[in-house]
Amino acid sequence: MGLYLLALLASLLGLVLLDYRYKLVLFRDWLAGSVALIAGLAFFLLWDLFGIANGIFFRGETPGLAGLMVAPELPLEEIFFLTLLCYTTLEVFLALGRFVHGRRDRKAARSK
Repeated sequence: MGLYLLALLASLLGLVLLDYRYKLVLFRDWLAGSVALIAGLAFFLLWDLFGIANGIFFRGETPGLAGLMVAPELPLEEIFFLTLLCYTTLEVFLALGRFVHGRRDRKAARSK
């Protein structure tokens, strides 16, 4: 049916909009953001492929999946899920860093 894929795409769109609004990852520095996102995605895809090859991970049967396979036991949705995971992590990390540094800078300005 593909509902899970649609939910992942909607979530990714939300992250892109947050990124655009607050200039966190790709809209701050598209090259560095892309490299970080692709590196994280590549790491987790290799992790998944290793788990699949060793019989640890396998595709469960669910009506929410679109049914498109990228590799044996690796549904298309997994790539979008891993992208969502990496993009969310980057945005949260950079937003928290901005928040902490902003508080520190405001505190330093008040103490002058």
